[in-house]
Amino acid sequence: MRQFLTQPKVVSAILILQFIPLLLLPPSSYSLKTQEWWLPLLLTILAVFSVVQVSLRRNTAAWPWSLISFAQGFNIISRLMLIMPHITMNVEGAQVFNAVYFSMTVISIALSAGIIWLCDLPEVKSTYLRA
Repeated sequence: MRQFLTQPKVVSAILILQFIPLLLLPPSSYSLKTQEWWLPLLLTILAVFSVVQVSLRRNTAAWPWSLISFAQGFNIISRLMLIMPHITMNVEGAQVFNAVYFSMTVISIALSAGIIWLCDLPEVKSTYLRA
């Protein structure tokens, strides 16, 4: 499995798909009435910048990989901070468990953790830079 994950095409696909956990929020979160929209946007900009450095410019430094891990790690932290205020919703005066938000948060955290793990593998960096 580790050999499969360290192939250059797989790493390229993961670098492109890493934006999914960063932007995985309910549509209501992207309203200008809330303050939740700017953090995923900022983290996505950081991730795009690091992907350009790694993929297009073939930067051999460690900082673009660290920036990817930072963006994904900060995504995990922000999701943990937002889960308590959004875990319930008010429906006709009663508090109801928000299963959609909870499952989106858990999926986002799991994907971000997987991307951090993958980006920290030395085989990924060396294999991807040689391709």
